[in-house]
Amino acid sequence: MKVYAGKNVVIVGAGRTGLALVGFFLRQGARLTVSDRREAERIAGIDKLSQAGIRLDLGGHSAEVMRQADLVAVSPGVPLDQPALAAAAAQGIPVLGEIEIAWRALRAPLAAVTGTNGKSTTTTLLGEIFHAWGKKTFVGGNLGLPLIEATRETDWDWLVAELSSFQLEAVVDFRPRFALLLNISEDHLDRYPDMDTYLGAKARIFARQTRTDVAVLNREDPLVLKAATDTLARKVFFSSARLLDEGMGFDGRHLVWRMDGHEERFAAADMQLRGLHNIENAMAALIPPLLAGCPAPVAWQAVCAFSGLPHRMVPVRCLDGVNWYNDSKATNVGSVVKSIAGLNAPVTLIAGGKDKGGDYAPLIPLVRERVAHLILIGEAAGRIAETLGDCTHTLHAADMEDAVHRARELTPSGGTVLLSPACSSFDMFRDFEERGEVFADLVAKLPEQTAKVV
Repeated sequence: MKVYAGKNVVIVGAGRTGLALVGFFLRQGARLTVSDRREAERIAGIDKLSQAGIRLDLGGHSAEVMRQADLVAVSPGVPLDQPALAAAAAQGIPVLGEIEIAWRALRAPLAAVTGTNGKSTTTTLLGEIFHAWGKKTFVGGNLGLPLIEATRETDWDWLVAELSSFQLEAVVDFRPRFALLLNISEDHLDRYPDMDTYLGAKARIFARQTRTDVAVLNREDPLVLKAATDTLARKVFFSSARLLDEGMGFDGRHLVWRMDGHEERFAAADMQLRGLHNIENAMAALIPPLLAGCPAPVAWQAVCAFSGLPHRMVPVRCLDGVNWYNDSKATNVGSVVKSIAGLNAPVTLIAGGKDKGGDYAPLIPLVRERVAHLILIGEAAGRIAETLGDCTHTLHAADMEDAVHRARELTPSGGTVLLSPACSSFDMFRDFEERGEVFADLVAKLPEQTAKVV
C-alpha cells in the first residue's frame, strides 16, 4: 500500500540513510525534496538526485521548504533541535526518523539492539542465529544496510536492527518485539548536554512496548535498569557476574540459560570470540531466539562459528614479536577499557580523533598498569593528554602514518600495538572503517624481518 503517494516529503540528510529513504519514497510515488547543509560538490551522487527530478535544498535547511512538507524524514546525524526541523514540528508537520518510517512499513517481528558498546557484535550474532535456524532475516540499521532497505521485500521472518541513540531520538510509535539494552557508559556528549539526556534517548527503545513484548537487560548495569524502569515489557535479564533463577547467567565457565524450569548450559571455551564483554554480547544475542523457539544447539553452534567483526580487536600482524591490533570501532572510552583489559603489558596505545565530549578518566588505571606508550592523534589529542599524559610515556603524532612508525620504534618484542581511538574518526577519516583500513595497510607495509600472521 503506497501511503505516501503524491505526498510532499522532505528528506533531511543526503548520506547513506538519506539516499535509502529516497529510494523508498520514490517507490511510494512521493514528491521529494532532499535537504542537506553541505554544498553540491561535497555530496556523492547528487547528480543522480537531480536527474530523478528531486528538488534540492542545499547549503543549509530552509524553513520554507520544511513548511511545505507533508512529512519530514530525518537522517540520524541531524539533530532534531535544528531550527527548521523544530519549526516544522511546531506547525504539526510530522518529523520522523528512518527507523520509525521503516517500522511502519514492515510487518515481520523485530529484534532491536542498542547500548553504548557491543551493539554491532550482538546484532550480527542475532542475525547469525536466526539464519542458522532457517529464518529469512534482515540484519541492518546502524550496522550495514539502513532498516528502510528491508521494505524492498515482504517475506521476512525476522528483522534485526542495531539502533543508535540518534536513531531512537526520532521514533514515535516504534515497537520492537525484543528490545535489547546492553550497557550504558559515557558517549556522544558532543551531541547531548548530559548523561540523563543520552540515557533518555536510549530508553525510547522501550517506550511503546507492551506486556507481550520483551526487554532484554544487563542485570549488572544500573543505568540499564534505570532506563527500563517504566517499561511494560516482560524483563529478561543476562548477567556475566552471577547465575540467575530465570534468564542468562555465567558461572565463570558456562553461559547458563534458565527459563520456565528448563536449563541449558553453553561452554564459553567453545566460542571463538574472547573477553568478558563478548560473553555478555553472546548472552544477550541468545535470549530472543531461545524465547522464540530456536533449538539451543542450533543457536549455540551459530555463536561458536562467529569469529568477530572487522575493525573490532582484529589481529593485523605479528612483526618482530609485536602483535598489532585494529580496534578502530572503539569510538568511546568504555569500549577502549574493555579492549586494554584483555591485553597484557606492555601496550602501545594509539588513540585520538574527533572528541565526543566524554571523560577519559576511566582509562587512568589501565593506562598506568598496561600502557607503556600512548601515541595521540587528531583533534582530541590535547584533551586526552590533559587526562592521561602523566600516566605513561605520551607523545603526539602528526597523522596515522607517523603514529604507526613511532609505535614500531617504541614497542619491544612481546609487546602489543593497539589502535583503539576512544573517539570518532570524522576529523581525519570518512568513518571508522576507513581509519582501520588505513592503519592495517600501513602496518602491512612495514618492512618485514620476522613477520608472520597472528
